[in-house]
Amino acid sequence: MIKTRKELIKAYLEFFKGKKHAVIPGASLIPENDPTVLFTTAGMHPLVPFLLGQPHPSGKRLVNVQKCIRTGDIEEVGDTNHLTFFEMLGNWSLGDYFKKEAIEWSFEFLTEKKWLGLSADKLNVTVFAGDKDAPRDEESASIWQSLGIPKERIFYLPKADNWWGPAGLTGPCGPDTEMFIDNGQKACCKECKPGCACGKYFEVWNDVFMQYNKTKEGKYDLLKQKNVDTGMGVERTIAMILGKKSVYETELFLPIMNHIKKISRLKNFDEKHEKSARIIADHLKAATFILGDGIVPSNLDRGYVLRRLIRKAIRHGRLLCINENFTKDIVDIVIDIYKSDYHELSTHAKTIREEIEKEEERFREVLENGLKEFERIVKRTQKKISAKDAFDLYQSYGFPIEMTREMAKEKNLIVDEEGFEKEFEKHQELSRTATKGIFRSGLADYSIETTKLHTATHLLAQALRDVLGNQIQQRGSNITAERLRFDFNFDRKLTDEELKKVEDIINRKIAEKLKVEREEMTVDEARKKGAQAVFAARYGEKVSVYSIGKYSKEICAGPHVINTSEIGHFKIIKEESVAAGIRRIKAILE
Repeated sequence: MIKTRKELIKAYLEFFKGKKHAVIPGASLIPENDPTVLFTTAGMHPLVPFLLGQPHPSGKRLVNVQKCIRTGDIEEVGDTNHLTFFEMLGNWSLGDYFKKEAIEWSFEFLTEKKWLGLSADKLNVTVFAGDKDAPRDEESASIWQSLGIPKERIFYLPKADNWWGPAGLTGPCGPDTEMFIDNGQKACCKECKPGCACGKYFEVWNDVFMQYNKTKEGKYDLLKQKNVDTGMGVERTIAMILGKKSVYETELFLPIMNHIKKISRLKNFDEKHEKSARIIADHLKAATFILGDGIVPSNLDRGYVLRRLIRKAIRHGRLLCINENFTKDIVDIVIDIYKSDYHELSTHAKTIREEIEKEEERFREVLENGLKEFERIVKRTQKKISAKDAFDLYQSYGFPIEMTREMAKEKNLIVDEEGFEKEFEKHQELSRTATKGIFRSGLADYSIETTKLHTATHLLAQALRDVLGNQIQQRGSNITAERLRFDFNFDRKLTDEELKKVEDIINRKIAEKLKVEREEMTVDEARKKGAQAVFAARYGEKVSVYSIGKYSKEICAGPHVINTSEIGHFKIIKEESVAAGIRRIKAILE
């Protein structure tokens, strides 16, 4: 019987290898080609180009385990199963098999003794109920019935429950079917069914059938390439298999939880204290992985999310009477749990410890006074914390707006967040996405404008190496239809002359009308041919290599123009520092 994380992952990969799926490596938490999200929130993000039709070097059937960060449910963290960081098992069909095989294999893996061996009598499923945009998914329901699932355990739910995507206004989307295990507890009411918050039904797997494309006019056209995208959460599945009441009672959290309780000065843990311990464990695990992928605390984008996670954990540590620095010790426990599978944690362990300790010391310097100021604000207000007070807590004491909101909620108060944003904008630009905690999952924008800018990014990377030296490596990018943003390693501000040289080189290459050509090869072959391979580990044994004439050669899976003459005039609009030793260039096409 499967009892551990490693056993579950091994079984899942072996099962789908037996179904002719290629095992591909998981990607970084930092999306390479998807500007719609700050973090990788699902296994499909690194596969965006292939879901849209580009051939994958490993074929049409893929399987892997992917580390993910989601903050959409961050306020729910501390309950039995919501997590910020988690691992997702997934298998994909890129225009190959569809509903029948996906559902049959899901059923086989869940119920066969060789695999999970769950009782089919406890299995309940949901399918799309249908609406004006797409019909009721009778096909999926029929397949489930053929496998022995009776009609009374098949539930038809609306789009809000059983439909995936698109992330934006347009793009691939479709119905899904979700699998739930009935844990045997009494139903909360007559209407209790899978998806109910009472906990009777435990969601274990989700099969998404991407068969439609939503147009600008709001129509749902059938896709030529129909894909399957599935997801099974490792932490939740292990908890369910072992009959645990929460994910925090498994091997993936027990060492962390035990340490937190050990260093707490509380004699008895009540429900409130348990929730604080869970929040600390979750947030510091997520922070460890984010730091492991090269992000450091800051007031921008991913760095802001990281700072928010660390500072919230420290505040909850104070609620448990943990008054000394403790984050570094928890980092060590997290690394010990995952080091054999995520070598970046061991490789960057020293940096991870240093960065999280610096952030803890920085926040502790003002935390006590900030909490006292918060209590003074509470005493003089009745229902609402003003925008000015919320901003003062941020500016003077480093309290993220989310922390002020959380503390206000504990006092049955609300915060003028709209006013806070206006107040904030008077002082500095902060990512609205990070402030609101909105991280949309979905397919990236692959418009003509974005494609031009993506190709220009390859030219920018090489031009920077020409001007500054071959040590320059990409450290992140974000591309929209309006602009590109490119992060790279360099220890000082670029001069105006250097920026002008970079611009001139790029525009000269655009004017030379260079062909952009794609080849498939192994990573070793790509490196031998001089290809830049910063993200090579993400794509498996075979990779796509894009050459821009004889000027640039890079491993990549993003969209590209056919000839540089399509790009337009390249202009750098800003160059700035984003972290120690990391610079950022923002550029547009005119």
